[in-house]
Order: sequence, then C-alpha cells, then structure tokens
Amino acid sequence: MHFFKHLRTVCRHRRQVRRNCFKAGLIWQGLTHDLSKFSPKELLPGAKYYQGTRSPQARERELFGYSAAWLHHKGRNKHHFEYWTDVSLSGESVCVEMPPKYLAEMVCDRVAASKVYRGKEYNDSSPLDYFLSRKDRAAMHVNTADKLEYFLRLLSESGEKAMFAELKSFVRNAKKHK
Repeated sequence: MHFFKHLRTVCRHRRQVRRNCFKAGLIWQGLTHDLSKFSPKELLPGAKYYQGTRSPQARERELFGYSAAWLHHKGRNKHHFEYWTDVSLSGESVCVEMPPKYLAEMVCDRVAASKVYRGKEYNDSSPLDYFLSRKDRAAMHVNTADKLEYFLRLLSESGEKAMFAELKSFVRNAKKHK
C-alpha cells in the first residue's frame, strides 16, 4: 500500500486547485476542494490502487468494472459534471447544466490534475488534450461542455493568465445575475 505517496499526491493536487481557485475568485471552494478524499471510503482505496501517474480510481475501475471510491467522490463534489447527472422517469440520463461557480472549479481541478499527473510533461494544452481524448462531452449538458472546452482552449491558446482572468470574470458576472 502506498498510503503516504497517495496522501502526498492528494495534498499536492488540493494545493494546486486552491491556487487556481484563488485566481478565479473562488476562495471558499479553493479551501474546501476535495475534502472527501480524506474520508476512509476514498483515502484507503486511493492508497491501495495508487500509481502516481493517474487516478487510483482508474485502476480500481479496471479491476472491478467500477470504482466505489469514485462513486463516493462524485456524489459529494459538485465540481464534477457527473454530480449533475440524473435518470429520468423513462430511464434516460439527464444532464443538468452546471452552475458557473462549480464549472469554474471543474476547470481549476482539471488544470491542477493535469499538472500533478503529467509533471514535467505538462503544458497549457494538456487539459484540453485530455478533455478531447475522452467521451466526457457526451455525458455533459451541452452548455457545460461548450464552456469547459472554451476555457481549456483559451488556456491552450493564450495561457494561464488570460484564462484565469476570463474565468474570474465569468464567475463574477454569474454572481451579478443571480
């Protein structure tokens, strides 16, 4: 078991998300981001399936077909688009548009995860490349997916300073129009 290595990765990730959230004007979310990762339901499997280069939940999913730690995590953290998915009475998935402050936190989270897992291989295109390589878009509300891609493209093309300035403006404007 790699308990301390996993704990160090979680803390590095949270520290990077906190920095990103502060740049986006999300102080409380930066302070409280991913606290569920310290619960036994997430921390222990995280240590057991730790690899260092990707989420331990991916390994748990490979072994069992699902990740109990992920089910616990996504149900408690509104910055994951999966939190905003439900099932209609007819049995179809319903994707709800994410509120701006959680979408902004998701952007901060994805940038931080790319930095932590890619290490020296990270560049400003890494979060966008990861997003485009997966099937996440199909499981998101179209507006959520479009906004996420917009911010990740902005990061890729214009850099962090421009992207975080725009993200902060997005959050501020959403608060004004509540």
